[in-house]
Amino acid sequence: MTITITEHTIRLATTPSSPDDGEGDADVVVQTKPKTKRPPLYKVLLLNDDYTPMEFVVHVLERFFSMSHAQAFEIMLTVHKKGVAVVGVFSHEIAETKVGQVMDFARRHQHPLQCTMEKE
Repeated sequence: MTITITEHTIRLATTPSSPDDGEGDADVVVQTKPKTKRPPLYKVLLLNDDYTPMEFVVHVLERFFSMSHAQAFEIMLTVHKKGVAVVGVFSHEIAETKVGQVMDFARRHQHPLQCTMEKE
């Protein structure tokens, strides 16, 4: 018996004892799994400004990023002190949606709060 392996087919070749006994070559098809890459992730960033009230920023973090009040307060202080903070890491579509929601909400409440995203 010999075994020949090609890209997707394994052929088992046997030597038949007689031409009429039904034995012969047998094919076994092996399916290969396509290799998938994880989609790139994006950081959502909140930027500091001198006009948006701290309470509003805390509210945004609680509402759109499901943070507790304590977590939102800590992140707000980081934004205030450092000028920027990562508020979440998401797939492209989710990050884009979050940025849009925050920007629309800030605009509707007449605050200049800025939110952006960048590839991780």
